[in-house]
Amino acid sequence: MALLLVLVVGIGLGRLGVGAHVDDEAATAGDVAIVWTCSMHPQIRMSEPGQCPICGMDLIPDEDAAASPASPASPAEVSLSPAAQALARLRTTPVVRTEPRAQVRLLGRVDYDETRLRMVTPWTKGRIDRLKVRVTGSRVRKGQVVALLYSPEVYAAMRDLVVAVKQADRLAAGMHGAEGLASAAVGAARERLRLLGVSEGEIDELERSRAAPKQVSIRSSFSGTVLERNVEEGDYVEAGTALYHIADLSRVWVQIDAYESDLPHLAVGQPVLVQIDSLPDESFTGEVAFIDPIIDPQTRTTRVRVEVANEERRILPGMFAQAVVDADVGDRGSHLVIPVTAPLFTGRRSVVYVEDPAQPGTYALREVRLGPRAGPVYPVLAGLSEGERVVSQGAFVLDADLQLDGGRSMMTRGDDREGDPAPLPITPPVLAELEPVVSAYVDAQQALAGDALDDARARLDVLAALANGVELPGPRAVREAWRPLASALAGHGRHAARAQGPGEVRAAFEHVSAQVLAVLRAFGNPTDDPLRVAYCPMAFDDRGAQWVQRGEALANPYYGASMLRCGDFEATVLPGERLAGALRPQPATPPDPGGSAPAPGGAP
Repeated sequence: MALLLVLVVGIGLGRLGVGAHVDDEAATAGDVAIVWTCSMHPQIRMSEPGQCPICGMDLIPDEDAAASPASPASPAEVSLSPAAQALARLRTTPVVRTEPRAQVRLLGRVDYDETRLRMVTPWTKGRIDRLKVRVTGSRVRKGQVVALLYSPEVYAAMRDLVVAVKQADRLAAGMHGAEGLASAAVGAARERLRLLGVSEGEIDELERSRAAPKQVSIRSSFSGTVLERNVEEGDYVEAGTALYHIADLSRVWVQIDAYESDLPHLAVGQPVLVQIDSLPDESFTGEVAFIDPIIDPQTRTTRVRVEVANEERRILPGMFAQAVVDADVGDRGSHLVIPVTAPLFTGRRSVVYVEDPAQPGTYALREVRLGPRAGPVYPVLAGLSEGERVVSQGAFVLDADLQLDGGRSMMTRGDDREGDPAPLPITPPVLAELEPVVSAYVDAQQALAGDALDDARARLDVLAALANGVELPGPRAVREAWRPLASALAGHGRHAARAQGPGEVRAAFEHVSAQVLAVLRAFGNPTDDPLRVAYCPMAFDDRGAQWVQRGEALANPYYGASMLRCGDFEATVLPGERLAGALRPQPATPPDPGGSAPAPGGAP
């Protein structure tokens, strides 16, 4: 923090030093051309003294005419000299349009493929006499003997087969025609053994040897790796008891945990690069097979399953793994992007500093809306245009400089401040109800500009009655927004209608104008003509006042004919459009060619 303060102070000294140098050069360069302006209308700038063409006041020299062109024109701008820019090590980057891709890194563990998990079970109950595979992790082949089982039921069935075979031999030698019966007995004995899980090869061997073994072999019906052994020698087991759990590890799962912010970048079927911590020099390719639709409420993550081929069996269940997903950002098409070092984040807001191409060394604070980070860039959703240059290095220094100067920096608006209210839903029926009210106001303004006080009082009385009688259709928010405006319009309108002198009428008209401006901001222009917002800085002892009128020529209702053209147009509100909250002065329309410039005066 101390280093940042030293840097900002150095930049400030650099700015002051450059300014002093410029002043010295200006002082030694000879006479500087004087610019004459009007104190009430600073947009008037002339090379010779005279009178203001708007209000007729004498022009005065503009003391700021020789100011540095790099001086910021807005509290949200900061201007630096080349020396200060070098000290701050500023770097700008253009806003470009590209197809950003997000690289998401996720952690997980290797697990066996549940669809390739099998159990080795006996077909009949008995006693485990011997285990051929005793160590978990051992690999077994399909058909391999994994255990020897003594089963009285199987042993009895084997003896029956031996007896049937011997009896068939005797019958075949002594009795003609009994071969069929003997063969049927042998076949029945063989079928019984087959149903007890004895393989065809063992049955054939038993039939040839004519000697029944006391143990039956239990074979694995598939190849794989022993994950679990559940019995010991001497254990008695029932038919279907799981002796071994065996998994085929030629394909494994990588179970990764993904946060909610990662889910937009993941999709089933997406390729994934898997890196195993114990195999740092190798990478494996997998595919997203499943995304759990339920978020764990404790960890705020969801399980994502990635399938990875493992023909060489080098990836073992339980290993730690990293999954790298290279995903598209957005739906389709290109996006505007800025470097990740450009934005400054203040809670819900994101701001950047944009270089002014017309004024080198001037940077303006601008609020932007960004998408999720895509590697080294952020997609820009709103606030910037292609080709603009943003400060990608040194933005925090610029913001600190604005804070020291009292400008509008990233910290100006608190993160806890409520956002601006959403605009009211305005429909044609709402505008139709408001049109007579605003039209009555404009008629009163025209009457005051023409010094027709009686007509103005009558128009304002009509306005008060209309405001009281309007019931706006639509949602509750529209009616609640209109209710205080209607009350104020009616009250100020009645007061103006009962006022005696012109000064009192015009003072009440100012309050009516303030309410009409609020109507234009909240509901828009309900008339069929463009309405113009004007401002007179000299009204009411130079306090200034606004009004709304039709037409291109200023018609000042606060002075009437004495200073009809005094003022500025600040905004134009088209039919159906709202008045913007922030107004900037605009050049006023020149007076009629035949009119004479009014002399400056006091309050009406």
